[in-house]
Amino acid sequence: MRLENKTAIVTGAGSGFGAGIARIFTREGARVMVGDIDADAAAQVAGEIGGIAQQTDVSEGASVAAMTQAALDAWGGIDILVNNAGITHLPAPMEDVTEADFDRVLAVNVKSVYLTAREIVPRMKAAGRGAILNIASTAGLSPRPRLNWYNASKGWMITATKTMAVELAPEGIRVNALCPVAGETPLLKSFMGEDTPEIRAKFLSTIPLGRFSTPQDMGEAAAFLCSDAASMITGVALEVDGGRCI
Repeated sequence: MRLENKTAIVTGAGSGFGAGIARIFTREGARVMVGDIDADAAAQVAGEIGGIAQQTDVSEGASVAAMTQAALDAWGGIDILVNNAGITHLPAPMEDVTEADFDRVLAVNVKSVYLTAREIVPRMKAAGRGAILNIASTAGLSPRPRLNWYNASKGWMITATKTMAVELAPEGIRVNALCPVAGETPLLKSFMGEDTPEIRAKFLSTIPLGRFSTPQDMGEAAAFLCSDAASMITGVALEVDGGRCI
C-alpha cells in the first residue's frame, strides 16, 4: 500500500501503459482518475479499478481544466499527476511528416505537460507537496531514424522534467520521468511501421532482456517514483527498457 490515501490523475489511462499505471496505483491504495480522450475506454478501466472516468483531450486547455476541477470536486486535492497520454507519427523521413501530424504530436506530447502544470501545480504548491511523473521514452535518449519529431517531443519531455524538478523542489513537489522501450500498447504498430513477426524479432534483438516493456513494468516503476519511498528522488529519467539504452 505504497500510495495509501493518495489521489492520482493518470492521463491516457484508457489503455496501454496508462491503464497499467492506473491498476498498480489502485492496488497500492491510491484513488485514481482515469483520463482519456476515449470516454468508453476510460469508463472501462475506471470500472475495473473503482476509479473515476474523465474524458479528456490533454491538448486542449479547457479540457485539462475540467479534468482538474473534477478531481478537486471528488477529492479536494491532487497528490499525484501522471502525464502519460502520448501519440506518434508514422515512421517517415523527417521532411515527409505532415504539418498536421507534427502539430498533433507536439500538442499531445509537449503542450499537454504545460497545460496540466498550469492547472495542477498551483494546487500542489498550496498543499506543499506533490509528485509529477512524465512518461517519456527511450526515443528521447537514443533516437531512431524516421521517428524524428516523436523523438524530439520525448527529449523535450525529459528536459522539461528536469527543469520542473529544479523549480518545484522548494515547494515540496517532485518531478520524474519514465523512459520505456516500446511495449504491447496501441502505439506499437505505429512505432514499427508495421507489426510482423520479422519486424518484432528484429526490434526485440536490440533489447538485452529480450522483451517489450509491459504495462505492469510501467506501473511498478511509477508507483515507486510517486511514493514516499522515493522522497529523495527528483529530476530523474528512469529507463524501463530492458537495457536497450546501454
